Amino acid sequence: MKNRRSFIRRSAMAGATLPLLSTGCKSLTVPAGQTINHASFGANGMAFADIKNLTRSTDVNLVAVAEVDENRLGKVKELFPEVRVYKDWRVLLEQEHRNLHSVNVSTPDHMHGPIGMTAMKLDLHVYGQKPLAQNLYETRRMAEVAKKSGVVTQMGTQLTSTTYERLTARMIQDGVIGKVKEVHMFCHKTWGDPTPRPERTDPVPAGFDWDLWLGVAEDRTYIDKYYHPGQWRKRLDFGTGTLGDMGCHIYSPMFQALGVRYPLSVKSLGEKPNATNWAIDEKFEYIFPGNELTADDTVKVTWTDGSLRPPQEFLELFGEKMPQQGSIFIGTEGVLLHPHNELPVPYPREKFTDYRYPKFAARNHYDDFIKAIRGEDVKPLADFHDYGGPLTETVLLGALASHFPNETLNWDAQDLRFTNHKQANQLIRREYRKGWEVRGLS
Repeated sequence: MKNRRSFIRRSAMAGATLPLLSTGCKSLTVPAGQTINHASFGANGMAFADIKNLTRSTDVNLVAVAEVDENRLGKVKELFPEVRVYKDWRVLLEQEHRNLHSVNVSTPDHMHGPIGMTAMKLDLHVYGQKPLAQNLYETRRMAEVAKKSGVVTQMGTQLTSTTYERLTARMIQDGVIGKVKEVHMFCHKTWGDPTPRPERTDPVPAGFDWDLWLGVAEDRTYIDKYYHPGQWRKRLDFGTGTLGDMGCHIYSPMFQALGVRYPLSVKSLGEKPNATNWAIDEKFEYIFPGNELTADDTVKVTWTDGSLRPPQEFLELFGEKMPQQGSIFIGTEGVLLHPHNELPVPYPREKFTDYRYPKFAARNHYDDFIKAIRGEDVKPLADFHDYGGPLTETVLLGALASHFPNETLNWDAQDLRFTNHKQANQLIRREYRKGWEVRGLS
């Protein structure tokens, strides 16, 4: 045990110091005919879905995976029997980075920033799951480094590339419902927990490295099935609640359609998190700068989740067609309903009986990432700098505002700070656990 701890400590130091500077010695483009060597951080759940989609092409080779729980390796080892397995993501990068071209970061939210930043510093192309990072500071730094490094990036909002979402954007930009006056976003999920953390300690399951799973988060005792697997989304230190889980998906149609980026202010009107967990039944009001597609100089965007729903007038307008989650664009000439991952529909229906949807070529979120690595003339729709970063910041602003209900927080995007709330500014970034500092984020 002592030797293993010594090895991990040395490996951690190597992993912490290795990526401070770009390697600068290899071409970022992988030409056609050359195998793209890929690694995954995570081996099950969304990570496994990302692995399968990214390796559909026979010339993308999964070289290695980092997974802290041996019990979740079965599917990936069955599909890729030759894959090299690591528990510590830092050791994987130390051992493998010279032979890699790309990675996917599909871990719990709190490790997106540290792993993604380190990979980009090593000139590795990064497919990063949403949200891009777990706090505002990490997200901004990730976006900046993505632009500076020149690597290909794509955030895992795969619906951004679907025909449905691109149709919504086209319809708004074509003026089908006139100028946009207001937007409502809604989601029925409840990734929160109003109860206090249990006062107990459980044995760590065999094959699961609890310390590595904690990563940059402060040390604590293990509680069975409270964090892992899957329940981490509810916890303040590891996830980002319902808004963080689904907000990057559901806000994306508006980002595509209106071209908005950073809000001017955000206000929480729903429940407040407790000491350790995100709330359920959240409501947020954002004010964004308007543009040529909006009816006014600003546009209000409202989010509700859990049992909270959009205003009754929309429930009556859509009737049985009202989805559990999606977005509603209120225009000067009509209303556009975008059910989550379904065909957008303009209302009132009698006004749009003759409307014909435009046609355009299909795109695939994963394929675009691979094509861009190949040097093809394809720009991923959810790259970190221009899209994924600002989209994640918007979502995280709401999550942060939930700590200060009924207070309008004015946002200075350029300086990454609130202009009217010192307490809120203290939550823009987090302190990393000693020994887990990441240069550029800590």
